[in-house]
Amino acid sequence: MADSVPVNGPDALDETLNRLSKKPGVKAVVILDRATGAILRTTGQLSFNAAALPSSGSFSGEGAAAQQQPPQQQQLQQQSNGEINDQQPQGLEDFAAKVWNWVNASGTLVMDLDTEDELKLLRLRTKKQELVIVPDPKYLLIVVHDTPPA
Repeated sequence: MADSVPVNGPDALDETLNRLSKKPGVKAVVILDRATGAILRTTGQLSFNAAALPSSGSFSGEGAAAQQQPPQQQQLQQQSNGEINDQQPQGLEDFAAKVWNWVNASGTLVMDLDTEDELKLLRLRTKKQELVIVPDPKYLLIVVHDTPPA
């Protein structure tokens, strides 16, 4: 019986992704590499307003976070494995880069306020959707879901 629930590895990740994507209102789940921001896995569909996601840089277009972009080699390999929706890879890459930059900036803010503290959760709610971001030392888990009516 102990073998029926995966604890670590790809099976546990797939199990978690499947469980999250079946929750009501969940539109997509994205997992990023914490160090580089590379897209590791995605499930679901994300829709973007093209004007809202310009393909250039970060907040200011400068700084270390803007210079560290996910490696193209990993992106091409993920596309060939079917892990990225072929219809929106650029929008997804822009989304991932913006979230990754935001998490890094938020982590810096927390460390500047208290060096003994750490970032545990980010939640961003808009009129259309909500992002729940759970930073891990190795990964970023991003769950995108519909905003319930108030």
